[in-house]
Amino acid sequence: MKRPGLRTRVAAAFAAGAFALSASMAALSYQFTERALMAGRERNALRSAYLDAGVVQTGLATPQPDIVGVLRALNTGTTRRAFLHRDGRWYARDADAGVTDTIPMGLRQLVERGELGMQRVRTETGPAVVVGVPLPSSTGFYVIDSLHELDNTLRVLALVLTLVAAGTTAAGAGLGWYLARRALRPLDTVTAAAREITAGDLDARLDPATEPDLERLTTSFNQMVDQLSARLERDRRFAADVSHELRSPLQTLAAATSVLDRNRGRLDSRTATAVTLLSGEVERFQHLVTDLLAGASCAVLAVAGCGVETEEHARRVNPPSGVAHAWATPTPPENGTGSVPERVFLVRGGGLVAVTRHLPAEPTVDELVDDLLAGPTPAERGAGMTTALRAADVAGVQVSGGRAVVELTGVLDGGGRTDQVLAFAQIVCTLTAKAGITSVAFTHERQPVGVPRADGSLSHAPATAADYATLLTR
Repeated sequence: MKRPGLRTRVAAAFAAGAFALSASMAALSYQFTERALMAGRERNALRSAYLDAGVVQTGLATPQPDIVGVLRALNTGTTRRAFLHRDGRWYARDADAGVTDTIPMGLRQLVERGELGMQRVRTETGPAVVVGVPLPSSTGFYVIDSLHELDNTLRVLALVLTLVAAGTTAAGAGLGWYLARRALRPLDTVTAAAREITAGDLDARLDPATEPDLERLTTSFNQMVDQLSARLERDRRFAADVSHELRSPLQTLAAATSVLDRNRGRLDSRTATAVTLLSGEVERFQHLVTDLLAGASCAVLAVAGCGVETEEHARRVNPPSGVAHAWATPTPPENGTGSVPERVFLVRGGGLVAVTRHLPAEPTVDELVDDLLAGPTPAERGAGMTTALRAADVAGVQVSGGRAVVELTGVLDGGGRTDQVLAFAQIVCTLTAKAGITSVAFTHERQPVGVPRADGSLSHAPATAADYATLLTR
């Protein structure tokens, strides 16, 4: 097997380097992109499931909730499916058709223990992420969010990166071939001089000034030719001398060889055995050379397994930032025998009603808001009281200098609708009833929100209880 030339080896080295670099960059790019896209997709799925769980929790707070109707009220689109597991039964907005079987048992057990969970699975329509949200009364809310579009995106990305790596490898091979050809061009002069010497012109020499970078090579070449010329001249003289001195002995050997040649058929067994051994060694040597020159196989790079990977076990996840804890909303505190009053404002007959509850200890601002979002107690509901707030309307509250800043999860419509005015009025009156708070401002994604007043006006200025005094009833 002929050994590859220097140009071929240089081009192969460039191709191998380009392949290693491009393959590494492609793999790193794919891993980074896949993790970033998957993390973003899971965050969106978790946030959407969290908000939907808040809506479901509000719908289940009624005495005789219409579970299927609550699920149908969710805006799940075409890629998400919502399910509710309560009292050992599954509820869905449409026919189940065995979809609940794709919800892993490990995720169910995680939700039953009251922990938020998520797991990637593979369904009949492709990969999906299942989010499980625990709700009160041993209720579990599950959302199956399809990852089919993300899976296709990752497969296209893998194909594009593979093609780019292949193109980079080909470009590296081409660049290596071109550079090798340019770098080896001065050797053409050496090749021409060697051919002249082979033809018998021992006067051929190289000029060191032609290629300064090859000065050592040209100098060594010229010295080699000088030594070769001197050696040939010595050999010619030696051959002439030997021919003259050994003429007679050579003639005698020639005659003896002729006699042996004419009597070849009379050779003894020892000569035949020597010939046989020689033939065997020659054959063994031929087999050895054949084995050493055997060709090597080429490796083929296969791209497979790209896309969304499923998971064997459910994993715990942290609640999304900026979203209220719909599944962990506390139950409204019953009016106990505590000595500390807590004053919240609920809705009855289109107006606000001040309700005083007695607690064992002074509630913090966050606890006060949680109690307000939890809505009326069963006794208060029996008295006809309701709430215009949803459990997921408020993301957090901060108090500074007598002003409370309420961060909303969604911008409430400020067009003067009565139910939205009551929602803002409940928050403002409840917070300003607490000592140390005189006004309330509202933000969404850290941007000020216009607050509707009782008279139907809209203002970005902090609101006070006086702005909703006309809504108060006895």
